This record gives sequence, structure tokens and C-alpha cells, in this order.
Amino acid sequence: MSVAPATHVRLESRFARELPEMAVPWQAAEAPDPRLLVLNEPLATELGLDPAWLRSTEGVGLLTGTQVPDGAAPVAQAYAGHQFGGFVPRLGDGRALLLGELTDAEGRLRDLHLKGSGRTPFARGGADGLAAVGPMLREHVVSEAMHALGIPTTRSLAVVATGRPIRRETLLPGAVLARVASSHLRVGSFQYARVTDDVDLLRRLADVAIARHHPGAADADDRYLALFESVIAAQASLVARWMLVGFVHGVMNTDNTTISGETIDYGPCAFLDAFDPATVYSSIDHGGRYAYGNQPIVMEWNLARFAEALLPLLADEQEKAIERAVGALGGFRPAYNAAWSAGMRRKLGLPEGLDDEVARALFDDLLGLLAADHVDMTSFHRGLSGAARGSVEPTRELFLDLAGIDGWLERWRALAPDADAMDRVNPAYVPRNHLVEEALQAATDGDLAPVQQLLGAVTRPFDERPGLDRYAAPAPETFGSYTTFCGT
Repeated sequence: MSVAPATHVRLESRFARELPEMAVPWQAAEAPDPRLLVLNEPLATELGLDPAWLRSTEGVGLLTGTQVPDGAAPVAQAYAGHQFGGFVPRLGDGRALLLGELTDAEGRLRDLHLKGSGRTPFARGGADGLAAVGPMLREHVVSEAMHALGIPTTRSLAVVATGRPIRRETLLPGAVLARVASSHLRVGSFQYARVTDDVDLLRRLADVAIARHHPGAADADDRYLALFESVIAAQASLVARWMLVGFVHGVMNTDNTTISGETIDYGPCAFLDAFDPATVYSSIDHGGRYAYGNQPIVMEWNLARFAEALLPLLADEQEKAIERAVGALGGFRPAYNAAWSAGMRRKLGLPEGLDDEVARALFDDLLGLLAADHVDMTSFHRGLSGAARGSVEPTRELFLDLAGIDGWLERWRALAPDADAMDRVNPAYVPRNHLVEEALQAATDGDLAPVQQLLGAVTRPFDERPGLDRYAAPAPETFGSYTTFCGT
């Protein structure tokens, strides 16, 4: 590993310094023939990084972890986690590295993190610690689409092809993703600290989380209970936003549940086509644990695991700690329901002050109609503003139950919905599954144009533009059922 000029980037090592028990010093694997595939120039500028320098040999070296600034100390982070309900006490960054922290243009601390940078001491079994071009570009496209939709998320700074073929079912071109996050602290981080029985480590970890993500908790009468309540609020809001746009995470393990409230890990993720709460896209979710409609319930379960990890900090007596944790966790469902209902009111353009029971009946009846006729969720919501303006037929044509949708539309239109407001929150473009697969296959074959075209659409999701009709259209019937994979 060589050293990049410190004049271009300064990386701190706060996580490694503050929580050394959870950081293993490590280096990225060499990239035999690195080639920059995509660079997020606006994000680079936001981070205080020069895009032109990042395109240089030294800049690409930073993005692969093979050339880091003098004084930087890359580490693999330790964490535990419940994976599909089963607890694993030692997971950690098996194929990832935290290069360090950057201070962005607004003074915020941000992690610079690599994915696919090679096997670490946390890698299990025969895992090679590497990643393929397709899955890394998927994370780039989907995370940037989520950011454009206003959903808290990790960001993708760049994807670099390494020049090293990797073996999955076949040989695939290898790649590294450079990811940016407000931090990579997870529920699994706290679970790891908890199983060490080191209360001092647990307390220091909680203090780092408070300082970095929820500073208001520091002034509360009980800072650790306030931390728990803050994470509950952040995750309730996050999952409500997922549900409102039809996002299916696919692998909601506790190690993929952030303390910041950002979406992390875009492995077997997808967006709904036909509306169905039972939808599962992940190849490994055989029981449907992480189905679209289960996501709020799963998040509540994950937060209960967070509470278990925090118990030693909530009270000296376990019974009292449990009582306090259960009381706080009871706030998740009301917070989620309030966030989801407020979002649905915006999506339907409903007037301020509308009675809650009237609104709820509209929501429930609409979801029943969408599910019964397997209506494309994104197309319906985007097109509904046309119905608010008087052009009802395109919306009717999406349904088989014409009497049902006619009755619903009549009730809804009587409320004088705001069509312009609806267009500001209902996207015309999301990363539709058939388009994502088409773009990733082309990129794997060496053609990046479809990825760039898809990015151009989904990073301006509310701005309907001529020539982009195919990016707004549902998948053709020939696309069939869809399955995603984690890429490891």
C-alpha cells in the first residue's frame, strides 16, 4: 500500500481511536488494473474532494484503498447481528474497509468506506472478500436513486473495476465500491459490544453514537434511553419512506440496521412492480421474512434486539431496564403509522385537516384495490395526478375492478386533491427491476451507457422529461418473476 498526497484528502481515524476493540487494522487487496467506471462528482465536491484528482491514478488508488493519505489507518469494523433471525456473535466487515472519516463542506463527519476490497479477518468460510461489477453498480444506482427520492441513505462515491476476475457461478469482472455514510454504526455494533460483557465498551460506543448522530440525547435526563428513542424515531421514519415508494430492502438483518437511520446495504433490494405485500425478491429469503409488507414489523423486532444490547446502560436492575426499554419500544408503531399516514396524505394530495378516519378508509380501500388487481405501484401514484386534473381513464385502465376504482376515485376527487403537490412526491422514475438488470448486464459486458442513462432518469425522479418514457413504464410481461442476489 502506497501513500497518496495529503494535500488532496485528509482522513481521520476516529472510529479506530475511540473504539479500538471493534477495529482491526487492515489493507485493501491490490487492484491489478483499476479503471474508474462511475464517479459521483456532486458528492465528491460535497466531500471537499477534487473530482479531477479522483480520476487520476492516485485518486483511483484512494477509491480502491491501495493508496491512502499519510496518517490514514484503514480498519475492518467488528459487529454482530441477527441474520434471518439467527444470531451470529462475530460478523464484521468480511469484505469491506473503513478508510477513515472526512469532514464535508458543511462540517459534517462522513465515513469513507470500501466494499469488495478483499478478504479480512472477519471473512467466513470460503468467502473471497471481493465483489463483482454488477452488484457494486446496483448499489451505486439504487442508493443514488434513494437519495434523489429524499430517503436517508448511504451514498456511492464511485465504482472502480479492479481488473481482477472473480468467480461466482461464472467468472465476472471484479469491482470496488467507495461508499459514504454518516457512519457505519449498526444495531449489530451494539450487539457485538454487548456480547463482550464489557460495559465500558458498550457505554463508549453509545457515547460515540450520541455525539455523531443524536446529540440531543446528550442533554436528556437519561442519555441512553434518549438514544434508543432517537433511533426508534429515525427508523420508523425510514421504513415508512421505504413503504411509500415500494422499496424492498431484502436483507433487514440487525447488522443492516443503522443507528443514524440511513438505508444501508443494497444487495438483494428491488422496487415493487405489481403491488403485493407478500412480495419477496431475495433469492435467500425462502420464508418471506423480509417481504415488502413485513418491513415495519421486522424493524420493530430489530429495535427490540437493540434494546437488549442497551439494557446494561438503561438501569442497574435488569427488570427496571427491560421495563424502560419496552416502554420506549412501544413508541415505534405510533411513530411509523404517523409517518406513513402523513406520507400517504401527501401522495394522494389530500387537504390539510382531513379527518383521520376518512383518510384511513381511503388508504385501506386503495391498498385493497391495488393488491387485488396487482397494479403497478409507481405508475398508479404518478398517474393519479392526471385523474385529479380530470383525466380519469388512464388510472381506470390499470384496474380490473372498474366499479371498485370508480367508487374510490369519486370519493377521492370530491376532496379536491392537489395535483401539483402530488407530482412533487410521486416519482415518475424509480430503478425499475428490468431496467436495472439490463443496465448491469451491459456494464458487465463493458458497456456503461445504459447505467449512465438509467442514472440520468432516477436521480431526477420527479422531473418528467420527454424521451424517457421507457424509464417510467412498467416491466413488460415477458420480464417474468424477478429474483435478486446478495453478490457474495
